Amino acid sequence: MRILFVLSRVPYPLEKGDKLRAYHMIRELSKRHEIVLFCLADEKVHPRAEEELKHFCSEIYIHRIPLITRLWKLFTSFFSKKPFQVEYFYTHGAQQEFDAFLEENLPQHIFCQLIRTAEYVKSYRTIPKTLDYMDAFSAGMEKMANSAAWPMRIFMQNEQRRLDQYERSIAGYFDHHLIISAQDAKCIAIDRPMHVLANGIDPSFFEHRSIEASRDLLFTGNMSYRPNVESARFLAIEVMPLVWKRYPDLQLTLAGANPSSAVQALKGKKVEVTGWVDDIFSVYASSRIFVAPMLINSGLQNKLLEAMASGLPSVTTQLANNALGATDGKEILIANDAEETSEAIFRLIEDSSFAQQMAKNGQSYVTGTYSWETEVERMESIMQMLS
Repeated sequence: MRILFVLSRVPYPLEKGDKLRAYHMIRELSKRHEIVLFCLADEKVHPRAEEELKHFCSEIYIHRIPLITRLWKLFTSFFSKKPFQVEYFYTHGAQQEFDAFLEENLPQHIFCQLIRTAEYVKSYRTIPKTLDYMDAFSAGMEKMANSAAWPMRIFMQNEQRRLDQYERSIAGYFDHHLIISAQDAKCIAIDRPMHVLANGIDPSFFEHRSIEASRDLLFTGNMSYRPNVESARFLAIEVMPLVWKRYPDLQLTLAGANPSSAVQALKGKKVEVTGWVDDIFSVYASSRIFVAPMLINSGLQNKLLEAMASGLPSVTTQLANNALGATDGKEILIANDAEETSEAIFRLIEDSSFAQQMAKNGQSYVTGTYSWETEVERMESIMQMLS
């Protein structure tokens, strides 16, 4: 089957969750299907991106959105009823290029990642289509709006209403609907099945390399993404002062691409901000404890899958673990505020046998539960269902 993937970002390098999910889906599906790829680009494309993706895709088309167009879309989106991020990624020029690309490649199935790309394909009624919502954007926006200051709060509340309406209304144009977690699925009430399709783990994280543990506490993620920025600030400003009272020499590493100015400001003698890391596994392998205090995001966190698969004892919030489904005190530790987080860190530092057993349990849990191969096989079954 020839499957057309429509993405809002070029899925390489893998520094963002949507890129990682798309990349591994494409990689697995390419073993049994022909993949053609149409993606938008609102940022500089990595020089090796097309070369890497050609291993899995027979045809690739990248539509680069010029800066002047992006600025214009920022302005016109205020007068639209559609969500800002849908308007931002849609242009008539890109639509014409997409139509020509589709006509040249005549797919038997269209796969759209995120509601951002839905406008490009909704008029194609005769080709089966799948929409991967990934997360409930409206729910995430509501959480961010609740913690935002005026006037940003007003903008976010308006965007949340638009997202909620669009997430529901666009469903009717698609045959199949995917989402990462059950709790996100509950936030999008549509009158058709919503299939939960979790993420998997990159096989490279199963490779056990011996690296000396030179880092203490670790948090990873795209450091320009607001939920990760908030988590990084929470760790450095609220949690670490409590930790340093008992362990003044303990260090925190914040690893991930594009650190914002707010994250850069956290850098100090005891807080390392790495920026982009070519081999993220080496960062996991050289750390003692992984801490992911996710305060906004409710979806399945790739960072937790990677850390636990790497054999790191991990701490996270109940919000994040709702999607992960690990057992508190056995496979992971749950901590929902600064004091609980510091106490969880102390427990792992002071009871090495417990930390080792929890790391082992966590690794067994994620490697036995989350697999790209298994999830993509389920995805194929869903896509082949009669509409």
